[in-house]
Amino acid sequence: MEPHESRPRLMELLRQALRARHYSPRTEEAYCMWVRRFIRFHGYKHPAEMDTADVNSFVTHLAVDQHVSASTQTQALSALLFLYRNVFGYDLGAMDGLVRARKSRHVPVVMTRDEAREVLSHLSGDLHLMACLLYGSGLRLKECVTLRVQDLDFGKGEIQIFNGKGNKDRLTMLPEVLAGDLTTHLRHVRAVHRADLEAGWGAVQLPEALARKYPGAPHDWRWQWAFPQRRRWRNPDTGEQGRHHMDPSILQRAVKDAVIQSGIPKRIGCHTFRHSFATHLLESGYDIRTIQELLGHKSVNTTM
Repeated sequence: MEPHESRPRLMELLRQALRARHYSPRTEEAYCMWVRRFIRFHGYKHPAEMDTADVNSFVTHLAVDQHVSASTQTQALSALLFLYRNVFGYDLGAMDGLVRARKSRHVPVVMTRDEAREVLSHLSGDLHLMACLLYGSGLRLKECVTLRVQDLDFGKGEIQIFNGKGNKDRLTMLPEVLAGDLTTHLRHVRAVHRADLEAGWGAVQLPEALARKYPGAPHDWRWQWAFPQRRRWRNPDTGEQGRHHMDPSILQRAVKDAVIQSGIPKRIGCHTFRHSFATHLLESGYDIRTIQELLGHKSVNTTM
């Protein structure tokens, strides 16, 4: 048995500290992964018995031996700084002699309007609709799959994004051309939801605080996922059933296949639609600040 991997207390404390500060589940998993790798790198020595030099050697190893990107190295360092500051209660201090990974500058892949239409033409059903939202609203993949019914405001032509990247809320446009297909799609989703309710299920998962504040919300139509999975999940302990949102990998695979069928020789993925959304708005005369707000970027430099 691995000496310190068998101590769940440290990881529990780390998770509690992350959740208390409202870090996203993806960040929580990433930080826990880096702490485990740090422990393994130092022969399963407990982090409380290590100091700045040990952190420095691990993060330097990532750059020199593992050749990770600058952003990956920064994430690993952030995880360890968080651990020492918020779990152990002290700052590591200056990271003298730290070898930083080199930042690479890549020009984002952007499709032309014709290329976007060609890729979209090889998608169908709810997958086509979701890809259209990525392109027409500038949504991130996770933002798209976690949309709830009440996030779509057809009257104002807006989409409300809650807890986006960086735990930020924002408004973006809901293309009028998609309103009809979205309405038809939601009519089908509502019929499935009603059938689930009649069968004694129909509850959707909510953050714990919301579920406590609004006990009836999990069954409420407004809180249902706009793009639910086709099959119900089932809790093996309680027997409770409901529907998760669609897994992001399903749309990722569909877009990959659509790009192959289109024959376009570019590295196109779901996020490429977001890049193309911003570029095409700029070409259409939108100012950079407006595009920054629609994308939810903290800095205009990121948008540029």
